[in-house]
Amino acid sequence: MANTHPSNAVHLILGGARSGKSGYAEQLAAQTGLGVCYVATAKALDEEMAARISQHKDDRPKHWQTIEEPIKLDQVLDEVSEPNQVVIIDCLTLWLMNIHEAQLSLEETVERLLTALKSTQGPVFLVSNEISMGVVPMGELSRNYVDNLGRLHQQIAKIANQVTLMVAGLPMIVKPSSNSI
Repeated sequence: MANTHPSNAVHLILGGARSGKSGYAEQLAAQTGLGVCYVATAKALDEEMAARISQHKDDRPKHWQTIEEPIKLDQVLDEVSEPNQVVIIDCLTLWLMNIHEAQLSLEETVERLLTALKSTQGPVFLVSNEISMGVVPMGELSRNYVDNLGRLHQQIAKIANQVTLMVAGLPMIVKPSSNSI
């Protein structure tokens, strides 16, 4: 049975490594009864990451559209967002790392994403790692990354219709929505 959903709902799904966040986003997307476009931000920079990417692909239904885009999420949303299609973006953690690596303006790139999210035509599920709950990293680069990811999460949570924190495979609703997506 398909869920009811606002036409341009944004749902941020956070969690630690192997918390079940990607699977939860995929489950919610499948329950809508809509088409699914899966936007993957990972880059296969080594064999282990290539294996992870391959496993994620194998776990998804074959009829879902997959787009691999490490940086230009705003452009992808503008191109694929439709009222009859869910977009899953997995994940913002790697996306932010890709922005840092490419030495792009974080402020401008994030602003373009936020603008695109505000004008989507269909539901969007954003998956990201919640990495700020541990020890403060020792190195400046790591601290800046954790800070930037935390600020990104706050900005998206502010405009999101719903925010969920995954813990041990269990969804903990942080920001409830009156409409389920």
